[in-house]
Amino acid sequence: MTPRLWLAALLIAVNPTGAMAESATIAVASNFAATAEKLAASYMAASGDDLSIVSGASGKLFAQITTGAPFDAFLSADQKTPLKVIAAGLGLPDSRLTYARGVLALWTVQQDADLSDPKAVLLAARHVAVANPDLAPYGKAAKETIENLGLSAALAGQIVTGENIGQTQTMVASGAADLGFVAAPGLADLAGSYWIVPEDMHSPILQDAVLLTHGKDNAVAIGFLAYLRSPAARAVIADAGYVAP
Repeated sequence: MTPRLWLAALLIAVNPTGAMAESATIAVASNFAATAEKLAASYMAASGDDLSIVSGASGKLFAQITTGAPFDAFLSADQKTPLKVIAAGLGLPDSRLTYARGVLALWTVQQDADLSDPKAVLLAARHVAVANPDLAPYGKAAKETIENLGLSAALAGQIVTGENIGQTQTMVASGAADLGFVAAPGLADLAGSYWIVPEDMHSPILQDAVLLTHGKDNAVAIGFLAYLRSPAARAVIADAGYVAP
């Protein structure tokens, strides 16, 4: 079955009456925003419905959800934040799913840079960009990596912090930082050099999605979360550089 036929069958299964909601708003962690846009485009092409993607740091999106932001579903960059959403009574427990496993990288715009000794490279840098570890799971993973390299004290004066992984990447791209810990997906299309951080240097970056109580009756949001489990969506997620569970 082709991806489009599979999705059409899925949409019928989700809502056999065909009375689908016209639109849904999905809150998406910054690192996954570009991939979510591709997935949304495929879903909309098959369903005829509208999906709006709103991106930001997982912690910031959680704060918006708790203050009544009209999101129908939430794709976080971690597992902890969707669990907090559920604990707050703002997400449906049975809807939670792991849609991707993130990959952390140390990136510089310098072409052909030798990053085989990341410890030495980090020590030589003037500024190292890291996402806020209190808001962004990739920032937390970066902090753990720096700790495991034994560089927490040595880099204390060199760390510059972005609100989310997108801002961190911008800091490196603009030259505000020599290096930065960013999401690996998408780096192959950018100039520069990068080192993939071994997964044993930080906690797994398991990214979960959850249907929010605001969208509990929204067939578009329900269908989109179901689509994330499909072979077609998993292929898009893997092609973007994530590990598709």
